[in-house]
Amino acid sequence: MRAVGLISGGLDSALAAKIIMGMGIEVIGIHFSTPFSSAKVEASAKRISELLGFPLRIIKLGREYFEVVASPRYGYGAAMNPCIDCKILMLKRAKELMEEVGAGFVFTGEVLGERPMSQNPWALGVIERESGLEGLLLRPLSAKLLGETLAERMGWVKRDGLLALRGRSRRDQIRMAEELGITGYLTPAGGCMLTDRGFSAKLLDFLEHGGELSEPELEKLKVGRHFRYGGSRIIVGRDERENEALKRLKGPGEVLLEVIGWGSPTALLSGEVSEEAIRIAASLTARYSDCKLDEVPVAYWNGERGEILVGRAGEDLIEELRVKWKRRRGRFIFKARGTGGK
Repeated sequence: MRAVGLISGGLDSALAAKIIMGMGIEVIGIHFSTPFSSAKVEASAKRISELLGFPLRIIKLGREYFEVVASPRYGYGAAMNPCIDCKILMLKRAKELMEEVGAGFVFTGEVLGERPMSQNPWALGVIERESGLEGLLLRPLSAKLLGETLAERMGWVKRDGLLALRGRSRRDQIRMAEELGITGYLTPAGGCMLTDRGFSAKLLDFLEHGGELSEPELEKLKVGRHFRYGGSRIIVGRDERENEALKRLKGPGEVLLEVIGWGSPTALLSGEVSEEAIRIAASLTARYSDCKLDEVPVAYWNGERGEILVGRAGEDLIEELRVKWKRRRGRFIFKARGTGGK
């Protein structure tokens, strides 16, 4: 008997895999790398598969995942995280692998009540139904609190060997990991940028202003301080790494700015490029530079090099223009290009 297991890189999925393997079932792991997950998540999943001794398939999600983020059927969590739709997409792909390798069922590390949006009884039912895995989806850590699955009815797994974990406390999981020698797992919520409200604010602002999600645009969202002036987006680098990234990511029609003769961030102006937008972007660049003069010389590149003298942006202007998190449960008109994926 084989089973396909979703391996997130966290503790819960590692324990779920250990339980299933302990019943003599061959485990084939599947890990989904999204545009919003960090490299450490994939690395943790690989460590767990090596530690426990099962093969791991890495599936990279591109355009299809951007569609889920931009227009989730079941909405968002505390930030821009479409957790229910995300899990449905992943389990649909896991079902394809299950059929490909001749496995009997799919399992996950989900724990009833651990995540308020996606692991309540209603959400667990929706995820199972919408993924096409009714009766074929086993959640070993909370199985005794949930309905019986095909794997249990067929005797492939013993219900007595499954658990009845509930809630957000992870004391039992940590204790079990210590007893089983499971180490190197990722901390909870440590890998998805969509759960971070700082990043989500930038993404929400980008989508609301008609942004087209692509790999270069995603990289821009990951760096700098973001400001919004009407139809203009201004990103100001926070260190040398971000400054170099903004220079590398500059697209056609976008404007780079730097203070002349002083230590300066690099700023990138995109969207509507007007004289006033350049002045605002220059004042923000000046504000975060080492120059303390009343009038700061700023160079900008918009096809040709230009120079402008501006005052340093005050705190009121910074607060007014800074991109901040705001609640949004609606959908967006999705646009994407060059995102790869299935």
